[in-house]
Amino acid sequence: MDNYQKKDVILDATHDGILSIDRAGQVELFNKAAEKILNRKKENVIGREVREVIPNTRLHIVMNTGQMELNQTQYLGDKTIITNRMPVRNDAGKVIGAVAVFRDIEEVKNFAKEVINLKEMQALLEAIINSTQDAISVVDENGRGLLINPAYTRLTGLTEKDVLGKPATVDIAEGRSMHYQVIKTQEPVHNVRMRVGPKKKDVIVDVAPILVNGNLKGSVGVIKDVSEIKKLTEELDQVKRIIRHIDAKYNFNDIVGKSKSIKNITGLARRASHTPVTVLLRGESGTGKELFAHAIHNESDRSGQKFIRVNCAALSDNLIESELFGYVEGAFTGAKKEGKKGLFEEAEGGTIFLDEIGKISLSLQPKLLRVLQEREIMRVGGSRTIDIDVRIIVASNTDLEKAIQQGDFREDLYYRLNVFPLNIPPLRNRKEDISLLVDHIIRKLNQEYGRSVTGISPEGLNLLIDYDWPGNVRELENVIGRAMIYLGIDESIITINHLPNLKNDNNLDLSNQQEKLRANMEMTLAETVAKTEQEAILNALEKTDGNRTEAAKMLGIAVRSLYYKLKKYGL
Repeated sequence: MDNYQKKDVILDATHDGILSIDRAGQVELFNKAAEKILNRKKENVIGREVREVIPNTRLHIVMNTGQMELNQTQYLGDKTIITNRMPVRNDAGKVIGAVAVFRDIEEVKNFAKEVINLKEMQALLEAIINSTQDAISVVDENGRGLLINPAYTRLTGLTEKDVLGKPATVDIAEGRSMHYQVIKTQEPVHNVRMRVGPKKKDVIVDVAPILVNGNLKGSVGVIKDVSEIKKLTEELDQVKRIIRHIDAKYNFNDIVGKSKSIKNITGLARRASHTPVTVLLRGESGTGKELFAHAIHNESDRSGQKFIRVNCAALSDNLIESELFGYVEGAFTGAKKEGKKGLFEEAEGGTIFLDEIGKISLSLQPKLLRVLQEREIMRVGGSRTIDIDVRIIVASNTDLEKAIQQGDFREDLYYRLNVFPLNIPPLRNRKEDISLLVDHIIRKLNQEYGRSVTGISPEGLNLLIDYDWPGNVRELENVIGRAMIYLGIDESIITINHLPNLKNDNNLDLSNQQEKLRANMEMTLAETVAKTEQEAILNALEKTDGNRTEAAKMLGIAVRSLYYKLKKYGL
């Protein structure tokens, strides 16, 4: 097959009609689609002057002017076509002919109707999926997330940002992906138990393949929540909600932040976790000292053993002594007949976390010092020492050095505790982490509150960044939690309208700023979307030095969509 034959085969394969003329205005190319649309045979057209074939043609005009004519409507008897006419130039740029590419307008209309019908069907299906109370997850034939509904977000705590485009295993805490199994076997599965999401929710899943004309297009899963929250506590009545025997549930991945200060302190904590060294966690209230204690335990070789937390500030001297060291039979009135193990013995092989260590009394400090020096304890009322193997982590938000000067804290105990101090930075010193923390808190509270909040507005985030956060991350979590409660059932974005008035210690009242922001938000949804789009486009163009292709890629839209929006907004 020579090049001319190849050209004819290619042109005859296209769905659009193609007709071209030479410099003399004679038809030199006429493909099969053109034959069908114009109801003319190729052999009766080739070599004839184009105006004999199509009386109202404008190809000769396009050839003479050298100007293209796009998306033109042309009437051919009882048929109407949409045509593009373009001049044909040689290598020197000289016009040597013209070509028309056209299609029957009825075919174009039918195609448009099909597209509209498809969009309507898609909208209907999305409405059905979003209204169901069962969590639904859809993946493509490669196991990448395509669609989730609000019920899915409420159940797992994961949003579209966490799931769409990600592997099907992204939501699985325990078990294996049924999506991958169904894609592989093309057979449905039913009533499979597994755990999903950060909270490891206990669920049952049904998954079925999506087949279109016999071809696999993905799979759809329906997830039902069967988890039961059970609180099993074995605490003494006097220390209920004070002493907690718990499994350490956090690790270093739960420490959220990109700032240099939080990365540095996390790196030091990781090093400490691989040694038996006593760690002193220092920092203001709400900075996350207990979170670090959990992470250090879970990273250590003791992670499979008990993690026990004691709030030293919440117990009286007598009570904390008997709780920490235990007691023998008859040690005091009301003591159990058989005596009782202390928390140091309960934590054998594991970790004990002594929170608010600066509040422990002077009378008890020598006994704690003995534990640190000799690794042994003596029960209250007893005379025999008991060896222990326990990792000790302590925390304090008080000034221990000042307590030593005032005679409230033993200097020798301080040096035993201060072997590996970790100073956790306050939130006001790492404000670049606020955006990440807000996203993390929203995901966490979505699951606890059964909501599907997707984020916070830029104005709301700026307000949070301007505040100094004396209560640190704990205060931030409380503010976000209250804001989510204030959200209407049909709202998914936290705005300044949902946030409380925040006032810094320097008397800079941020409420005025909130009022100004609220005033700026008194606009229609369309105006808000338009303003946000314009800002995002200008920002992307600035970051890419005006490269529209790169800007479109950054914005996650097609280049043609970017050009449309530039024209729309006059940018």
